[in-house]
Amino acid sequence: MQQKWGIRGMAVAPHSLASESALGVLKEGGNALEAMIAAAATIAVVYPHMNSIGGDSFWVVHSPGKTMGGIDACGAAAGLATKNWYAERGITKAIPFRGAVAANTVAGTISGWGAAQQLSKTGLRGKLPLSRLLADAIYYAEAGVPVTYSQSSLTAKKRAELIDIPGFANTFLVNGQAPAVGSIFKQDRLAKTLRQIARKGTEDYYRGDLAELLAKELTELGSPLRLSDLH
Repeated sequence: MQQKWGIRGMAVAPHSLASESALGVLKEGGNALEAMIAAAATIAVVYPHMNSIGGDSFWVVHSPGKTMGGIDACGAAAGLATKNWYAERGITKAIPFRGAVAANTVAGTISGWGAAQQLSKTGLRGKLPLSRLLADAIYYAEAGVPVTYSQSSLTAKKRAELIDIPGFANTFLVNGQAPAVGSIFKQDRLAKTLRQIARKGTEDYYRGDLAELLAKELTELGSPLRLSDLH
């Protein structure tokens, strides 16, 4: 195990670009929560084989001299995700690990960003706008980032398992295969989504235009999630 020591601040993430996003915010006078929002957004772009905005997040927050707290950004289960709903679709033993019927809880990650920003403002005098905190992530999604060995190798390993999942090939494969190490990986739709969140706020993901689009596409794919669940 390596030990690292810092003087004016430190940011740690699985990808260097995410760490740099956090450090950039700190250098502009942002606080730790603002820095972590920036890092979380960037890691969802540059580490796509292990992270995304479509999951959940859990925060441990501590300020010197104060009681430790946290943010539980874990979405609730869909109202339709009942034993009977699955039985009507021939699923009587276990919910499949992949596919639309497995998409049965609301993604809480974006709400976690919103909660963290609110806590940042009320408890740490945070002032940076969400547009600044998501700026790096938006840039990397639009301009692209070099594919890492871990992304390429894991995508190749999981290709057969995920190839039939709607959207997987168009998003993560190049000509039907895992992207080559060092090639530039762009995510245009993710960039548009992040721009919308930066412009309208995190609530748009649950109660705005993004929520309506998300609910529509999930319903069409066969997920039990509905717009009412996002609210």
